[in-house]
Amino acid sequence: MPSSVLIANRGEIAVRVIRTLRRLGIRSIAVFSDADADAVHVREADEAVRIGPAPAAESYLSIERVLDAAVATGAEAIHPGYGFLSENPEFVRACEARGIVFIGPPAEAMEALGDKVRAKLAAEAADVPVLPGLQRDDLTDDDILRFADEHPDAFPLMVKASAGGGGRGMRIVPTRDELPAALEAARREALAGFGNDALLVERYVERAKHIEVQLLADAHGNAISLGERECSLQRRHQKVVEESPSPTVTPAVREALGAAAVRLAHEAGYVGAGTAEFIVASDEPDRFYFLEVNARLQVEHPVTELVNQDIDLVEQQLLIAAGHPLTLRQEDVRLEGWAIEVRLCAEDPANGFLPATGGIGLFRAPTGPGIRVDTGFETGSTVTPYYDSLLAKVIAYGDDRPQALARLVGALERLRVLGVTTNAGFLTRLLAAPEVVAGDFDTGLIERGAAEPLPPERDLVDAAIAEALAEVLALEPAPDAAADPWDRLVSWRIDGRAPVALELETAAGDVLEITVDGSPATGAVVTVGDADGVEATAVRLGDGRTRVTSDGRVRRWDHVTVDGRRWLAAGGDAFALRLREPVVESADAAADGSLEAPMPGTVIGVKAAAGDEVEEGQVLVVLESMKMEITLTAPADATVADVLVGVGDSVGQGQALVELEAAA
Repeated sequence: MPSSVLIANRGEIAVRVIRTLRRLGIRSIAVFSDADADAVHVREADEAVRIGPAPAAESYLSIERVLDAAVATGAEAIHPGYGFLSENPEFVRACEARGIVFIGPPAEAMEALGDKVRAKLAAEAADVPVLPGLQRDDLTDDDILRFADEHPDAFPLMVKASAGGGGRGMRIVPTRDELPAALEAARREALAGFGNDALLVERYVERAKHIEVQLLADAHGNAISLGERECSLQRRHQKVVEESPSPTVTPAVREALGAAAVRLAHEAGYVGAGTAEFIVASDEPDRFYFLEVNARLQVEHPVTELVNQDIDLVEQQLLIAAGHPLTLRQEDVRLEGWAIEVRLCAEDPANGFLPATGGIGLFRAPTGPGIRVDTGFETGSTVTPYYDSLLAKVIAYGDDRPQALARLVGALERLRVLGVTTNAGFLTRLLAAPEVVAGDFDTGLIERGAAEPLPPERDLVDAAIAEALAEVLALEPAPDAAADPWDRLVSWRIDGRAPVALELETAAGDVLEITVDGSPATGAVVTVGDADGVEATAVRLGDGRTRVTSDGRVRRWDHVTVDGRRWLAAGGDAFALRLREPVVESADAAADGSLEAPMPGTVIGVKAAAGDEVEEGQVLVVLESMKMEITLTAPADATVADVLVGVGDSVGQGQALVELEAAA
């Protein structure tokens, strides 16, 4: 075993690797960019080294800077985590050239399986079923278009980047007419994400299930599978919920999947931890087709660890990299219980799940039997636009699926992340969907609207009532002098029994007019808009909590102020409210007709110039933020008056990008 390991990654996976290294008595070395100087993984490691500015290309994706850090700190080995350099064979060879052990597969196996084209060819050689399509090196757009013309019955097609993963460079193409634009977008996204714009196409299976198998293989010719993971709950081809075992895989299919994955590992000479991914048609549950191999540790590896008697996959990676043979045999593998994981992301369900950024004013992870939270964030952390939007993985284990599911829902209800918008509330509604509860779902379930992205209107009203009561309560004598400055309202005063009128602005810009008549401490009537008044009381509990009794319902609200907004939560959903003040029009404000950035990001494409006449829906600007590509289109027929940005510019949320004049 190495005595020191550098983790060439960040966030929750870096913290998770550090946890295993600490348990084994191995010195951990973190690397960080300027954006992560105060990150949790930097503090948790035994040593940390700055490797560059915030952009990943100048820090976490720089082979030389990572290796220089390893040499400077005397690291004997490097753990790549996932993403960044984890599936880069040139990084593996560079480690070998410096005499540093790479904790992962050899470069040759990575090249054979990390590239989707070569992986499918290896799968065919290993007698593993593959989807029909077109895959070979150096496929041109003309090759793909010719294939489409010769096989009109092949649609819908899936266009996929040969390199990388995470849903980048993937497009579902329903018709031949949509294929050229899909190829252009997929190549651009693949080149930006992986430095390689090679593509393949294959038949797209509708109503499909996404099943993957965890592999372990050593350098002595031994390979085993550790059961399957159900990963069908996806949005934009990115996994949202994962569980092990799958609720629909039978023991016979489980054995066949594991055997196929092991055959593929032997065929490619694979060494280390890896994952073979398969597709299963919902109407053919006994048949499966190979998709790809992830030649690294997966984001969802905790569910496999939990159902395999708490095996530590990072420890297994270390042992394999040190040359040890596997101590587990296939007959030793027994799946016990059930584990389910959700990915908590900084994203805005009200805005198409676009990535969200901001400072975290409160981060409180849930605890309890069977609950595990892997995260690299805490209270005071900042979510930047430079990296993936993943904040944490919340995992629940139970004796069976209903228990694991119930524990996970409870954990999400207790989770508190305030200050940045997340998908926590959406996840609670998704887990409550009848199809999810029954275990009967496919990769298209979320896109078909299985769960509402936003909470019911009643929950927003409850949050507004809680905030109004807290504001008025702050006017009354406090038990101590230490008060949050936000808790002092100088714009209203109580005069006898006169009601207090408030205006609260929601994150969407809507204004709620609220009247509080009476004392929250002893009893008040709260009126929201034109609705009937509600009897309510409020009690300060300290530590940023208020207990509110409203219309007979008692809830404890956590609240914190971040950038002038009051963030509240009493369950999975968080609400951001602002005390509304008079708005003064600014001469510097963007004029009507400006196309504005919906989120912070980097301009990667400008498709118009001053003087152009554009049509409604025409793409004008392409942004990238937190590994997501966003196309901004003309809202109506117009003339471009001015283009205010260029390729490579960093822009802020709400920044004007293009000035438009209405068409004559």
